[in-house]
Amino acid sequence: MAIAGHAEPLPSSLTLGARVHSWVVSVDHKRLGMMYVGFGLLFFLVAGLEAAAMRAQLARAGSQLIDPTTFNQLFTMHGTTMVFLVGMPILLGMANYLVPLMIGARDMAFPRLNAFGLWLFIFGALLLYYSYIGAQGLYGTSAAPDVGWFAYAPLTSRTYSPGNSTDYWILGIMVSGFGSITTAINLIATILVMRCPGMTLLRMPLFPWMMLVTSVLVLIAVPVLTGAQAMLLLDRSFGAHFFDTEQGGSAVLWQHLFWFFGHPEVYILVLPAFGFLNEIVPVFSRKVVFGYSLMVAATVAIGFISLGVWAHHMFALGLSPEMNSFFAASTFLIAVPTGIKIFTWLGTMIGGRIEFATPMLFATGFLAMFTFGGLTGIMLAVVPFDWQLSDSYFVVAHFHYVLFGGTVFGIFGAIFYWFPKATGRMLSERLGRWFFWILFLGFNLTFLPMHVSGILGMPRRIYTFQPDRGLDLWNLLSTAGVALQAAALLLFLWNVVHSLLRGKPAGNNPWNAWTLEWATSSPPPDWNFDRIPTVGSARPLWDVANPHDPDPSPEAHG
Repeated sequence: MAIAGHAEPLPSSLTLGARVHSWVVSVDHKRLGMMYVGFGLLFFLVAGLEAAAMRAQLARAGSQLIDPTTFNQLFTMHGTTMVFLVGMPILLGMANYLVPLMIGARDMAFPRLNAFGLWLFIFGALLLYYSYIGAQGLYGTSAAPDVGWFAYAPLTSRTYSPGNSTDYWILGIMVSGFGSITTAINLIATILVMRCPGMTLLRMPLFPWMMLVTSVLVLIAVPVLTGAQAMLLLDRSFGAHFFDTEQGGSAVLWQHLFWFFGHPEVYILVLPAFGFLNEIVPVFSRKVVFGYSLMVAATVAIGFISLGVWAHHMFALGLSPEMNSFFAASTFLIAVPTGIKIFTWLGTMIGGRIEFATPMLFATGFLAMFTFGGLTGIMLAVVPFDWQLSDSYFVVAHFHYVLFGGTVFGIFGAIFYWFPKATGRMLSERLGRWFFWILFLGFNLTFLPMHVSGILGMPRRIYTFQPDRGLDLWNLLSTAGVALQAAALLLFLWNVVHSLLRGKPAGNNPWNAWTLEWATSSPPPDWNFDRIPTVGSARPLWDVANPHDPDPSPEAHG
């Protein structure tokens, strides 16, 4: 089974300009994936600085460190950056890098479309942040968008948001959204038609399954947001009145359109992280994944149900009792396939020979934090409870446990797991463990107190609070947690730089894993495999290493 390739690095005689040019014009899915992840991590640092500035303002009551307008701009840019410029590009970038390798293909189905999607994302991101420079326009008002990452009407009308800042928000997210749509089309085509011989859908690794469902959700949800943004642009620049309440438009229509995108977006961000766990947990438990078919069915069910729960973001709006009841029930229902996933991971770990390497630490951290966030989400699905805590810091804590404790922990676990494959070097395990525990402590110190401050009545999206409300301690703890998270991220950056320069050589398969990406060299060559592999189960490398001990999972044999 001669499927390994040998990486051929660029000649050392190439100038820096030639090397940069080779990356800029590349259509290799691996380089494009690494650029996605690199830009995503860069914007993660930017969003972290924005969050740190907001938490510094909220460290004590009555603080005047940041004025209200600047706070609103930071709040808007932080949320927009984390959702559109961090979560989506990193996850789509990881899929770009891994999916062809995991299904035994030499590249994505449409390499040039793949590069087009990356540069659309980069252009949209730069367009959004150019608002800090160019949004003064003819009006001479605020430089950055300040309408919240959700951009509720009528805050986005010319009356409340003059200048061009909101237009930059619309165009930046719209352009990067086109990039996400092209990447989703590419992933669907690649997964469905470019699997290697013998790889049926039920022999495919679970990460490509997660990306297949994620890509379908992108194709359904992102165009709805794009259409709503086009309508908003017509409102602001061409005299339309879709959302202009002063001219008979409907602010509620914007909320329906935005949240029809917004809630599937949660699963667009979480399902790929589920896929990371599906690869990490079995390898470090030394045990075949428990319930492969159940995991696939639960993923498809989550994708379907997620399209029918959006209005639980709108319980406090005043919808009819019938509407509230339907969306509360659908929110409870989506917990069932999500719970199936939690139990399949636990079932994989129970009885396994677990090795708590850094990727496994992040996987178990994901399990704990995402489950906690999911439980508070079920609490918010109870309509009277949601009425009480809607737009409070309890909700802020909930979605950060889901998206940071879930998605971001999953991303870091994946980086530690696949970094050796992409670079040929191992990240330091000692620094990795320190990074995990400091980040874990800092994350919980930041967001756990927000549940209490939310119950005590602290609203979201305020730049200060009064000293007689019992909120001082909880806000101070949250700000202290941000300092710990910053220290952890500096440690991570040092680990990456040091490992790239002096890291231990990884070899082709340092984790003794079973999927096809570990069958080729580290880093892989441009063509991935010298010969397209043929597989006979869901764990082809197990078959090679144990020819007389076949894969025990019943699903593996199709």
